[in-house]
Amino acid sequence: MTATEHVLPPTATAPRRRGPALVALLLGEAMNLLDATIVQVAAPAIHADLGGSVSDIQWFTTAYTLPFAVLLITGGRLGDIAGRRRLFVLGVSGFTAASLACALAPSVGVLIGFRAVQGAAAALIVPQTIGLIKTMFSGPELSRALGSIGPVMGLSAVCGPLLGGVLTHADLFGSSWRAAFLVNVPVSLVVLVLARKLPENRAPRRPTLDLTGTLLAATGTGLLVLPLIGADLADLSARSWAALAAGPAVLTVFALHQRRVAAAGRSPLVEPGLFTHRGFPAALVTSAAFFAVTNGLMTVVVLHLQVGLGIGVLESGLSLAPWSAGLAVASWAAGARLVRRHGQRVMPVGLGVLLAGTAGAVAVYHWADPAAYPWPLLLALGVIGLGAGLFTPAFFTLALKPLRPQELGTAAGLLNAVQQLGATLGVAVLGTVYLGTAHPTGPAAAPHAAQAAFWAAAGLVALSLAGSRVMVGAMRADGRRDTA
Repeated sequence: MTATEHVLPPTATAPRRRGPALVALLLGEAMNLLDATIVQVAAPAIHADLGGSVSDIQWFTTAYTLPFAVLLITGGRLGDIAGRRRLFVLGVSGFTAASLACALAPSVGVLIGFRAVQGAAAALIVPQTIGLIKTMFSGPELSRALGSIGPVMGLSAVCGPLLGGVLTHADLFGSSWRAAFLVNVPVSLVVLVLARKLPENRAPRRPTLDLTGTLLAATGTGLLVLPLIGADLADLSARSWAALAAGPAVLTVFALHQRRVAAAGRSPLVEPGLFTHRGFPAALVTSAAFFAVTNGLMTVVVLHLQVGLGIGVLESGLSLAPWSAGLAVASWAAGARLVRRHGQRVMPVGLGVLLAGTAGAVAVYHWADPAAYPWPLLLALGVIGLGAGLFTPAFFTLALKPLRPQELGTAAGLLNAVQQLGATLGVAVLGTVYLGTAHPTGPAAAPHAAQAAFWAAAGLVALSLAGSRVMVGAMRADGRRDTA
């Protein structure tokens, strides 16, 4: 171990170094969320410029979120082994290079390939944040530092769609959609400069890498997601059905492999002990379904406005403003007041509001003029944002509450990975529902196609509601068992 790689206690980082170092970590987190939402808004413009199949619009998002989801836990494990600062800098450097390559991509295939590299780099960046913050801060300062993550993420969620629309519409120096990727370069360079203030830190006991588990998880999730992108869900091919059947089988092998690794005293990718908490599996299902709704519906709205109605990218980005504003206001209110005052009851209320907004959008699309801008949709999107903002802080509080302190890091990483997997599935399934319904009959079918996608999203919200009820019931049962 060299002098620059030792593990620093929280007090070893000088106060004047902590501010810039914290800014580097927060910018690194925000950069990844911004990239996903910016590209969602710019995706139809990318397709119009580079050509290819309309289903490639889904690939621009899923090529990023799928490797991000699969490699997230492994990225955290690499930070434990090789040093969290080192992996953070490596991830930001890779993300910068991949962003520049995406901006210069001459074809759809090249762009999708480098989007996957971006996702893999993001999986190195994000898991290091919490560990490095805990290294630099302690006591009340630690609480304030961790508490700053939520507002930064909320601001990123608000700014992403707007920034995607503005950058693409502005067409700076003829860059068009390429500016959506170029904007990452100066931000990343700032992060790299500030990252010099970060202390090096690694786990006191080095875990082992579970490369076989990573390969099994990547294969199983890929078999579940890839056949759904651009497919006709009503007439899947035999090959697609075979892949969809093989996906759960491979994930079952993955689960058995995790048990064997844990029994042998090595470090599994997913700690099997988490599943002794009866509410945790339900939390994973709830998270996957919820983030499938939010990410999938954002893709559907962008597709409908730009591809179905021919509306410009700036207007499309501005149309998502009510959603973003509702999300920001409600998440702040829930995190600051409502969860502390009303606890677990906030979560089903948030899902109920989300379901009401989804039903409102179904009604809007039912009565919409196929050729006109659906102005009432803005209200429905605002309600959806409010519901999502109410749900998220309450959900993560409840999902992590029954876990032991030594399980929190692994559980948070797994929840984050499942969140990204849910986002991938949502874009694949809801985007395919829209495109499969609208494509055969042309633009006149666009409102009907959007309505079908929102109906499918309502079913996923119902699944989240069911999962949340199981979570609450399991937590109450565990509480009764602990007091018996």
